[in-house]
Amino acid sequence: MRVLLQRVLSASVEVEGRLVGQIGHGLLLFVGIEASDTAEDLNWLAGKVPRLRIFADESGAMNRSLQDIRGALLVVSQFTLFASTKKGNRPSFIKAAPPEAAEQMFNEFCAQLSMQMDQPVERGIFGAHMTINLVNDGPVTIWIDSKQRE
Repeated sequence: MRVLLQRVLSASVEVEGRLVGQIGHGLLLFVGIEASDTAEDLNWLAGKVPRLRIFADESGAMNRSLQDIRGALLVVSQFTLFASTKKGNRPSFIKAAPPEAAEQMFNEFCAQLSMQMDQPVERGIFGAHMTINLVNDGPVTIWIDSKQRE
C-alpha cells in the first residue's frame, strides 16, 4: 500500500459537483492499493499514519501526531499511485489491485483509521472521478510505502 499524505488546513472532495467529504485541520491521504498487499500492509499503515509526528508543538517543532491534536482525516482512493512509467509515455497500472479487492481493503483501512482516531473518517467515493480541493499546511507532503519501510 502507498499513501501520499498532506498536512492540510482544510480539504474537500466533490463528485459530480456534490460535496462528499470535507475536513478542517488534519491530513488528506491519497491511498493506493497494490495487488500483492495484505492485511499486514494495511495494519502497518493504519498504525503509522495517526501517530506520525508532523504537527507543530508549542515551540514550532514537529512533535505532535494527528492523534495528539485530534485532527481530521480525509481519505481518497488513488490507484494511480502505482503508475509505472518505465516504458513509453503512457503509464501502466498493472500493479494496482483489482477494483473489488482494492475497494474492500480501502474500506477496511478507513475503518481502522476511524477506530484508532475514535472519530469518523471523511472519504471520497471509491472509483469515482473526484475533484479535490486542499490548503496544504507547511507544505508538508509525505510518501509512505508499506513495502519500503525506511
